[in-house]
Amino acid sequence: MRSSYAKEDVILLLKDITGLVAPQSTQEREAFIQSGKHYSEMLPVEYVPSAKYMEAYNEALRMNAKPMANAIGSLGDKVVEKKGKSVILVSLARAGIPVGILLKRYIWRKYKVDVRHYSISIIRGRGIDTNAMDYILERHDGEDILFVDGWIGKGAILRELEKDLAEYPTVSPELAVVADPANMTSLYGTNKDMLIPSSCLNATVSGLISRTFLRADIIGENDFHGAVYYGELKDADLSYAFIESVESAFSLVNVSDDTVLTGQGIDEVRQIAKTYGVGDINLIKPGIGETTRVLLRRVPWKVLISEKHKNDDTLTHIYKLAEERGVSVAYYPLTNYKCCGIIKTLADV
Repeated sequence: MRSSYAKEDVILLLKDITGLVAPQSTQEREAFIQSGKHYSEMLPVEYVPSAKYMEAYNEALRMNAKPMANAIGSLGDKVVEKKGKSVILVSLARAGIPVGILLKRYIWRKYKVDVRHYSISIIRGRGIDTNAMDYILERHDGEDILFVDGWIGKGAILRELEKDLAEYPTVSPELAVVADPANMTSLYGTNKDMLIPSSCLNATVSGLISRTFLRADIIGENDFHGAVYYGELKDADLSYAFIESVESAFSLVNVSDDTVLTGQGIDEVRQIAKTYGVGDINLIKPGIGETTRVLLRRVPWKVLISEKHKNDDTLTHIYKLAEERGVSVAYYPLTNYKCCGIIKTLADV
């Protein structure tokens, strides 16, 4: 799979489907998704963000590079303590890839161990890429594998991992993430709903690759899941600028997050669904990362902002995106999350 990442940083176990799938507009994809077509069978149009939005991204990176570096370091120390120096990082494409690269670089800097890093696809409702899993297990012990992602929103991908890995008894479904406001894993950098700056952009901060794709006419039974390489966006590529900004803030001594959460984020999601009469909780996307995705890739109905965080600088890009897209913002007594995005139902799309 082509990307703007170096092979020594990550091995992408993906099929290059560039030119084989026509991208579709957000409105068209949303209508198809809500009428039953799976989101993995379509790809969105990727674009260069507006100058106004890039201002928000750059400010987010300036403010959050150090907190994210601390979270990566805290997570890296936990990973080495739990899995040892033979750990094999397997990031979940695509949001997990920059986190996997940063973890790999942190472990090298502190422990002088060059760990292997693969990236594979897992798709909610379709499962993990079994061909990619077989490829890795032919080369490494299952006990050494550790899955890596950016954050846990309400836990759908973690539940998918737990279900799919029943077929791989030597592989743990535990997920290592930078931020876990959902309170679902012990391998986290922070329990706070922290802004991970890479969540603010799409391909231009993810090695110029699309999110992953799975459709039978394009992906054969022996193929890896697919992705598109957006070479035409290379002049706007910030993938390494992001990684190097965070890496430059690494410290070998990190401050542990002692935040104590009670209950899991999914409970809060269910209450939001009840409050706003949302019949499908998949339309509710909690947390900064997920809210950003809703505003960038879906058709949003409303954004909820935590009352106690309404003036939080890490939400600047959320306000800007909501304004650009004409989405209403409401203040809500969120506890685990700073914000939450709600997708429009089909009737309104």
